[in-house]
Amino acid sequence: MAHYRASESKREQFRRYLEKAGVLDSLTNVLVALYEEPDKPNNALDFLKHHLGVAGAEPGDTEALRLELTELQQKWDLLMEENKDLRNRVREN
Repeated sequence: MAHYRASESKREQFRRYLEKAGVLDSLTNVLVALYEEPDKPNNALDFLKHHLGVAGAEPGDTEALRLELTELQQKWDLLMEENKDLRNRVREN
């Protein structure tokens, strides 16, 4: 009987920990959103991940971001070179 009470105590401590951290509220809100969703998603787990913010970027989004990053790095390099040239001109005058 003492073992049963010890595990209940641990469960209660864990429940309080989850409640204090806001985990229970977050899970409840996401599950309610899933319940109230008129068109239930094919993959409920993906729905939960997406609404909890753990879903990664979509592959298409990732590729678009990589391309944008490459373009911006090239522009930055050109601007740095231009800045260097302009500073040299100012020093000469």
